[in-house]
Amino acid sequence: MASHRKSRTPGTLVAGIRTPALATAALTSVALLSQTADAAPADDDRPSLEEVEKKVDDLYRQAEAATEKYNAAKERTTKQRTRVDTLLDDVAKRTQKLNEARAELGSYAAAQYRTGAGIPDTATFLLAETPQDVFDQRQVLDRMTGRQKAAVDDYVTQQSATMRKRQEATESLRTLTETQGDLKTAKATVQKKLADARELLSQLTAEEKARLAAIEKRKQEEADRKAAELARQQAEREKAREQAAQQGGGASEGSGSAGSTGAPSAGSSYTTKAEKALAFARAQIGKPYVWGATGPGSYDCSGLTQAAWKAAGVSLPRTTYDQVNAGTTVPVSQALPGDLVFFYDDVTHVGLYIGNGMMIHAPKPGTYVREESVYYDGESSIHSVVRPA
Repeated sequence: MASHRKSRTPGTLVAGIRTPALATAALTSVALLSQTADAAPADDDRPSLEEVEKKVDDLYRQAEAATEKYNAAKERTTKQRTRVDTLLDDVAKRTQKLNEARAELGSYAAAQYRTGAGIPDTATFLLAETPQDVFDQRQVLDRMTGRQKAAVDDYVTQQSATMRKRQEATESLRTLTETQGDLKTAKATVQKKLADARELLSQLTAEEKARLAAIEKRKQEEADRKAAELARQQAEREKAREQAAQQGGGASEGSGSAGSTGAPSAGSSYTTKAEKALAFARAQIGKPYVWGATGPGSYDCSGLTQAAWKAAGVSLPRTTYDQVNAGTTVPVSQALPGDLVFFYDDVTHVGLYIGNGMMIHAPKPGTYVREESVYYDGESSIHSVVRPA
């Protein structure tokens, strides 16, 4: 091997790399590892294992961000399609009323024609193209009978309402086309990022795959250690709270008072709902991650948390971007079972806290809903914790 080839020593792979369970997911996923690799190519320009790992991590992160954009676009498209259908139905009904009003005016026009009446006949209004055209015929209106005027008024009202609804429907159809375009773009982005990640992983040798698995194992061990430390701190805090309450110096359960760090206390109502959400989430363990999925057979991250809390009678928005604002933010140290744990600066991942530093989440493509440490991608990856009810 040429002396200028990039180093692949295992010791340089841990620090500074944030790979949220990607290596294990890749190694255990049939879809990602369906291609076997033999000896490494002789191409000196082949990227190092560090570069491949970082690139795959970036691609999965980008795919997850695009997934949330897809979810948002899909939700907008669904709402807009419903609005368009409602408007078109309204237009059809108003058109029917307009035709009925036109028919009544036509009967007056026919009667005037038969009698040879000299006054400007009602057909004048049937030829008007806009409501304004009708009102411009004021001298005609002055010479009409009361019943004729009523018929004209009804015709003008129906014509104006129909034209307005047709315009609204046209604008809504234009908006629907735009949201469908956003949906198509986001879908293509997700598919492209995942395909690129699969391609990179398929080029790894068996030795490199084994090294990635070893690196991931060390990361999981560190994440579990941090989770255990968080569990210990939370247990000590709870014990201190109970002792303070017994001595009359603390807030009683369910009072809604804030703790020493400013986090609101959660009463029995929240605990009951959280237990239902967690029971639902546990029942989904083992189901595959599928981007854009909301169950029941598969989920993406925000689809799982939304479905879990829906089972508890709480309605959450569809995307991580909106879910992060659907409750009260609390410190990680005061997270309670049922709280939502969000990740990364762009808030593109979410899990359901179950206690003891652990959560249930739908990690990435090629993986399954599972329990995992909230530190699965390092402490710095945690964005915030939100109590949704």
